[in-house]
Amino acid sequence: MSQPVASKLRPPRAARLAVATMFFVAGAGQGNWVVRIPDVQQSLGLSPGALGVALFGLPLGLLVGVPASGWASVRWGSRSVTVVAALGYCATLVLPSLAWSGATLLAALVLFGLASGALDVAMNTQAVAVEARYERPIMSSFHAVFSGGGLAGSAAGGAVAAFGVGPFLHLASAGLVLGAMVAVAAGRLLPATVESRERESRRRLRPSWRMLALGTIAFCVLMGEGAVADWSAVFLRQDVGAGAALAGAGFAAFSLAMAGGRLVGDVLNARLGAVALLRLGGAVAGAGMALALVPDGAALSILGFGLVGAGLSTLFPTVIGAAGRTRDAPTGTVIATITALGYFGFLAGPPLIGLLADVAGLRAALGVVVALALLVVAVAGSARD
Repeated sequence: MSQPVASKLRPPRAARLAVATMFFVAGAGQGNWVVRIPDVQQSLGLSPGALGVALFGLPLGLLVGVPASGWASVRWGSRSVTVVAALGYCATLVLPSLAWSGATLLAALVLFGLASGALDVAMNTQAVAVEARYERPIMSSFHAVFSGGGLAGSAAGGAVAAFGVGPFLHLASAGLVLGAMVAVAAGRLLPATVESRERESRRRLRPSWRMLALGTIAFCVLMGEGAVADWSAVFLRQDVGAGAALAGAGFAAFSLAMAGGRLVGDVLNARLGAVALLRLGGAVAGAGMALALVPDGAALSILGFGLVGAGLSTLFPTVIGAAGRTRDAPTGTVIATITALGYFGFLAGPPLIGLLADVAGLRAALGVVVALALLVVAVAGSARD
């Protein structure tokens, strides 16, 4: 039975390139939008508070799109959902530039976030299917492409903005270019077979220790990412005494180490195995955050934030790869569940750090990231096949 099905699939390299294209599109779309946020805020005359409320539409949409995509991937196959979600993502990229008020910007970002969340789950489900046809881990490379897409999108968007191109023309053009990339790659994605769809449609979600543990790791990783993204510059400025120019260096070191770690993540996974890599990454991230919090100047803090990025870089791709090998439920459902838990951590982390900082100070509050990293080490065994 497996041989005829395998013969109908396109060559893995073509499918791998197609999935990588989807990851690039997802990152590039995000990068193009982020650099135009100040222009949209200015054109709508929104206060920082009003903008913050409107920007919350993106995670709201994500939380709707993630479970919907998991269900749809089981129902119709991840290839169809990936293509539809990717095209929807490219189409909704322009919507924020059409907003005429804070409320309409919120609505536009809900739709953009919905498409983004749906694409996230579907393309990761495709990535799991492609990785299963290789004899080595390749999941981290997809996430590295996403990071590269974000850097490329923000750089291109910044250049376009510098030439005075308005947000509408910029985002509409970016959506068309990225949509064309999706159209070219769509036919090379792995198709869902009738046999696999029927088999998975009869399976029910059975929560297990393994699924809960993998979701816990995703929660810890993305909560740590959110904490560093939102609070590293504030910490360097207020607690360490770094100047305005140096305050952003912590997040820059974190981001560069994150991208670099994902480039070598597959090699490390192949040599060490998923469990050892999760433990190593958690240990490095925890040690890095502890170093960043040592009251001994900005240099050590920046180095520490870089180590946090290096440690966390491979963890989420490794968790997604392990999720794809679970037998508790259909792949799309498992990935959607774990991704949703991860996003919840990303959303909950920054405000939780802020509340703790009001009570105990920001230095102590960021110590939560050390605890999260140790928790990853403790439950890393759940990734064992």
